[in-house]
Amino acid sequence: MALVSSTPQPPALSPRTPVRIATRQSALALWQAEYVATRLRAAHPGLEVELVPMTTRGDQIVDRPLSEIGGKGLFLKELEVAMIERQADIAVHSFKDMPMDLETGFAIGAVLERADAADAFVSVHYARLDTLPQNARVGTSSLRRQAQLKALRPDLLTLDVRGNVNTRLKKLDAGEYDAIVLACAGLERLGLAARIRSRLDAPMWLPAAAQGAIAVEQRAGDARAAALLAPLNDADTARCVAAERALTRHLQGNCQVPIAAFCIETEHGLHLSGLVGDAASGTLVRADSEGARNAPEALGRQVAEQLLALGAGVLLGR
Repeated sequence: MALVSSTPQPPALSPRTPVRIATRQSALALWQAEYVATRLRAAHPGLEVELVPMTTRGDQIVDRPLSEIGGKGLFLKELEVAMIERQADIAVHSFKDMPMDLETGFAIGAVLERADAADAFVSVHYARLDTLPQNARVGTSSLRRQAQLKALRPDLLTLDVRGNVNTRLKKLDAGEYDAIVLACAGLERLGLAARIRSRLDAPMWLPAAAQGAIAVEQRAGDARAAALLAPLNDADTARCVAAERALTRHLQGNCQVPIAAFCIETEHGLHLSGLVGDAASGTLVRADSEGARNAPEALGRQVAEQLLALGAGVLLGR
């Protein structure tokens, strides 16, 4: 006897109803939104897709570190309001900029295949971090990056640098910094890969949880959005970033605490590395472990507990 599912089926995907994508107005955000639009059109021929560019509070306040003004969630609020008010159907984000727990009423509809997760060392005159002169000025507003810089080079002067990618590069070129640290993925997406002098990558250097991945947010329970986004989801990336975000969530991490996490798939399952640091002293606590592919969140919690057992709680203010 055939079983009939009681699960409601999604409505027909009518290409005549446009899908509206809320996005920030920075060049990188627009690239990511247009990339998602292109993928949607390819997956659903004839589908109309429109971008709804918006300015967020995080974009407006550029004279103070994010850790002082509320964190990376400031880049999401206006986009979520647009979805609530039906001005947009979905929103596209750099996954690393999303809070560990979404606001009630929202869900992740798709996680796209991850790009290069590493950080980039960018400089006009110097090829690598170890070739910087004593007391060189390095620009980054990320406490995670500051902690790792201090661990490797205690002499460096780390300075805040806000603004979009091009703004930061202009400040570097104007001589305000000897080097800056940016995400490889962002530079590559903007056609600026040539500005990468060297990569800062695992295991020496760990990225932010979900760095390099694009997430598409939707209203919870929106069956049409879920069905449209399903073909865009990359299961391998989704598993790895789930482990990384679970680690950060278990540590109750936010942008005021330097936490790094990076997960890869191996022949044995998932391998997750985690780090908690102190941006002032450069003290780092590290841990790593392996787990099953079908239990990424359990692996994230396991490595978080290892970090706490090794003393990360002190750095976390516990």
